[in-house]
Amino acid sequence: MRKPVRFAALAASGLLAVTSLTACANDAATTASAGSGKGGGKGEKVKIMVGGLDKVIYLPAMLTQRLGYFDAEGLDVELLSEPAGVQAETALVSGQVQGAVGFYDHTLDLQTKGKHVESVVQFSQAPGEVEIVSNKASQEVTSPKQFKGRKLGITGLGSSTDFLTKYLAVKNGVDVSEFSPVAVGAGPTFVSALQKGSIDAGMTTDPTVATIVQKNLGEVLVDMRTPQGSQDALGGPYPSSSLYMATDWVESHKGTVQKLANALVKTLKWMSTHSANEIAAKMPADYSQNNSTLYASAIKSTLPMFTTDGVMPANGPETVEKVLKAFNPNIKNADIDLDKTYTTEFAKKAAG
Repeated sequence: MRKPVRFAALAASGLLAVTSLTACANDAATTASAGSGKGGGKGEKVKIMVGGLDKVIYLPAMLTQRLGYFDAEGLDVELLSEPAGVQAETALVSGQVQGAVGFYDHTLDLQTKGKHVESVVQFSQAPGEVEIVSNKASQEVTSPKQFKGRKLGITGLGSSTDFLTKYLAVKNGVDVSEFSPVAVGAGPTFVSALQKGSIDAGMTTDPTVATIVQKNLGEVLVDMRTPQGSQDALGGPYPSSSLYMATDWVESHKGTVQKLANALVKTLKWMSTHSANEIAAKMPADYSQNNSTLYASAIKSTLPMFTTDGVMPANGPETVEKVLKAFNPNIKNADIDLDKTYTTEFAKKAAG
């Protein structure tokens, strides 16, 4: 998988102009003159950056391509990968891609910075994230109440794992200044950090969770892979993985967005009627890291988080806003228009 240049430094410096969301994305989106994408040639070209293509929480993106649903809609979709959702967000804001597959909470964060993006297909109703603690620290860290003084792994600073870790800390009486967030990515880098003691605990997803448990390197502290787990930890449904796009681009390319929604919603429906083993069999062989049983188990553990229709769950945006306001001063003091952070227009039409 070709990996694009990262734009994190550019984003941090605030040099990414809001206007580039639409201008550059328009330049990158092209429509081929021949064929419909149904075997007769290339269709409409769309680039989508995913915050980790091999993460189970973002599985619908690659699965849609593997099932041929993008092609069936006349789309030529190029899926690119970055290790963290915040980097997918940066690629979208810089205009390098037309869509990002990452957490919905970025749409609220970006609105406070004057950048308007919206979730157009909501993959999930729970974070799909797990706070996992190393065996060495498991005796002292039995809940987020013991986060004080600890090194806590996240995929990247400003990522959704960063947001959720801070919320769990604050909710349990630990100030965000009282622990050290450590950017360790996901997969092998996360596992290595936990194993070497670079972090005491950390937030990650499957298949990383399944690997750590199988290797007996740590244990689950907070499980947010199910709607009930989200309710227990966060107080409600937490819409996380989604396809989000610049609002201006959505408005000017409704036909293309509808085709993307049709394909992705069809995949979510397909997932709801097939087993974890059947889903795993459709994915690229290297995603299982030579352990197909473990990979299928990881998918099974995460399946409850997914929606079946791509529609934003009721009260989901309010839960996300509550979580972010608990620790993020920019959002705490901002008047966020939640209605502008998502749309159900395309998913409802696709589901209907």
